[in-house]
Amino acid sequence: MERVQHRTMGRAEMSLLLQFCLWSALGGGAPAPDVVVVAPRPFHAALEPWVEWRQEQGHVVQVVEAAGEASQVRAALQRVAESGALKYVLLVGDAWPVESQAAAERGVPAYHAAAEVNVRWGSEPEIATDNGYADLDGDLVPDVAVGRLPVRSAAELQGLVARIRRYEEAELRGEWRRRVNFVAGVGGFGAIADRAIEAAARSIIGQGVPACYVTSMTHASWQSPYCPDPARFRETVCRRIDEGCLFWVYIGHGQRREVDRLRTPEGAYGILSADDAAKLRAEAHPPIAVLLACYTGAFDGDEDCLAESLLRAPGGPIAVLAGSRVTMPYGMSVLGMELIAEVFGGGSGTLGELVMRAKRNTLRAERRDAQSQAVDALAGMLSPAGHDLLAERREHVLLFNLLGDPLLRLRLPEPAEVIADGRTAAGSQLKVRVRSRLIGRAKVELVLRRDRLPFKPPVRRAYDESPASRAEYERVYTLANAGCLCSREIQVEQEQFELELQVPETARGACHVRVYIEGRASDGSATCALGSAPIYVEAKRLVSNTSDGDEAGGE
Repeated sequence: MERVQHRTMGRAEMSLLLQFCLWSALGGGAPAPDVVVVAPRPFHAALEPWVEWRQEQGHVVQVVEAAGEASQVRAALQRVAESGALKYVLLVGDAWPVESQAAAERGVPAYHAAAEVNVRWGSEPEIATDNGYADLDGDLVPDVAVGRLPVRSAAELQGLVARIRRYEEAELRGEWRRRVNFVAGVGGFGAIADRAIEAAARSIIGQGVPACYVTSMTHASWQSPYCPDPARFRETVCRRIDEGCLFWVYIGHGQRREVDRLRTPEGAYGILSADDAAKLRAEAHPPIAVLLACYTGAFDGDEDCLAESLLRAPGGPIAVLAGSRVTMPYGMSVLGMELIAEVFGGGSGTLGELVMRAKRNTLRAERRDAQSQAVDALAGMLSPAGHDLLAERREHVLLFNLLGDPLLRLRLPEPAEVIADGRTAAGSQLKVRVRSRLIGRAKVELVLRRDRLPFKPPVRRAYDESPASRAEYERVYTLANAGCLCSREIQVEQEQFELELQVPETARGACHVRVYIEGRASDGSATCALGSAPIYVEAKRLVSNTSDGDEAGGE
């Protein structure tokens, strides 16, 4: 009888029921929740381990039944937020496109906002977004951290919760924690615009990700030195996920079920699709995936989007940030820059908080730092006359949604202090001093600055699919992503140590000393630490006025 009665309940009654469920936990002097989980009733039992775990961490969690439309859920969350304690909202279940009781039993509806900018480039008139559940005062700025676990069954939810807990509780060690892997498509906006966008992206990667991290680039252009064998491109992309990394980032075009293709004069090769998700094997060290592309996060569609498929895969990413409709280069660049700044800028917090702060910073009206002004100037040059850049940034706050747990604790390696002379000569001994709180194994490397190559890249004017050419693609790709000129590994017995690196005779130009330490701290915890220091390598007889822009022996 209760089930039949629930089906005939009107909208206003459902809204009141949801609000009553939320507020019932606040009576009797109970502490106000800082976490609200909105989930269909069939998922509540599967959520219990997650709720108990987060409560052990000190959170006050309230689980409520998803009922009613998106506006009604938001209204109830606004009531809870009046306590001043609410910080996180977790939505559990898919955003089923059909408004029915069956859909309500399996998911939480997407919020839909009117599109103003991307509709001029062919997008739908409405944007599917979960930002409506984070922006509780109507100013577009997120007030709480929100994330969605787009599961379709209690079994899927149990599996995903177990993966999240393994990720957080794993020992903070392993070289995968210092890797950030990038995959880039081809812009297709015209030769001049593509080169400008590529240069801006390389600048963001080079300046935003600290030099102590190892980055790789896999570029879907057969003329690029960062392109592996085109016939093995999809395999290479999946391998970059499987090898483990802190972040895996795709930049380029996308569709609901796949990202763009690598196009050659002889045909096209896939990069990554939803069908590849089940083949991924990153169970032990899953990355956080960021898809800076159109439609890959269209979580409200009739079929699963790429982001949903990746998150649900047992060997896939542990969380995915992706766009739900047509996205644009400028808006994505700004959001990407702000996310990099939040992750690597020394701040702390959960993944949801980092995304929330990145979105807030994206909406800043005043953008006075040099990098922001350079990106704004480039966007102004490439955009149509009268284009509103702030409106584009606002729209991308709506477009990008976190599919994952907003309470996920992002665990970065500890900092290590690295001291070395700023300039040295090729063929000399470079003294390096390091300080950290770890005892264990240390790897010390001399590496090229990221905007440089250790060789003159080949000029590929004609496409060749011969076995010899395919092998050459692999060789050049490996070299382009290497960048290490020399390295030493030693056992560290105290918190401060020093060693010498033999600088190669052929080394030239702007470099970094990069240090990775894996071991145990004084409290017995297993962890790792990273550090770096800039170095300029001169030729033995180089005159003293050599500038950092000279690139003898490298590109």
